[in-house]
Amino acid sequence: MPLAIEIEQEDDGRWIAEVPAIPGVLAYGNSRDEAIGRVQALSLRVLADRLEHGGSVSQIGAVFAVGP
Repeated sequence: MPLAIEIEQEDDGRWIAEVPAIPGVLAYGNSRDEAIGRVQALSLRVLADRLEHGGSVSQIGAVFAVGP
């Protein structure tokens, strides 16, 4: 299942994007697309760091399929 991104525009015109399934993962951008791109990149970095250090990464369960 894909990770949901919540996005909204701040009063000052900046955009903020957040991935609620990964606590603390949020990013600002000057455009909607920039905020989305930044939060996607940050999400991948956080998940990769968790994998590397033996943490639980249930959020990417549907990304890989291990064959026989």
